[in-house]
Amino acid sequence: MSFTVDIQIKQVYPVAESRLRQAAETVLKQLQADSRSHVTLVVTDDDSVRRLNLKYRQVASETDVLSFPAGPTPVDTDSNSAYLGDILIAYPYAKRAAKRRNLNAENAICMLAIHGLLHLLGHHHDTETEKRTMWNEQAAALASIGIDPDIVDKYGGA
Repeated sequence: MSFTVDIQIKQVYPVAESRLRQAAETVLKQLQADSRSHVTLVVTDDDSVRRLNLKYRQVASETDVLSFPAGPTPVDTDSNSAYLGDILIAYPYAKRAAKRRNLNAENAICMLAIHGLLHLLGHHHDTETEKRTMWNEQAAALASIGIDPDIVDKYGGA
């Protein structure tokens, strides 16, 4: 499979690009996404995510992860890839949340990447049934990359 996972990490944030790529590719394989799938994952500051949260969701507060789906899976004719969308993770917010709960920050960032990608692939947690399905997919992906799935409940659900 030839998934494309573009990762952009602000220089000051100590996150291993390889772990984020592994998390994203695991979800894409697990859900049998189109092999041409392309996603962008950005690890950035709180203020950038807060501004986007206000602009696109009309929520005037911080958050840890935002997903911006590209819409009906467009195919870039130049590269023949199916662009899924963008995931933005607020590193400082996620690090603080992980620290308060005695969790490994990098594991929390990977969990948020998985959570965001599941949203891009159509999963939601608006109802108990949807949440159960999404949490099961999340748990399977986390376990596949060596992260205890209990991190989801300990972190607070993402």
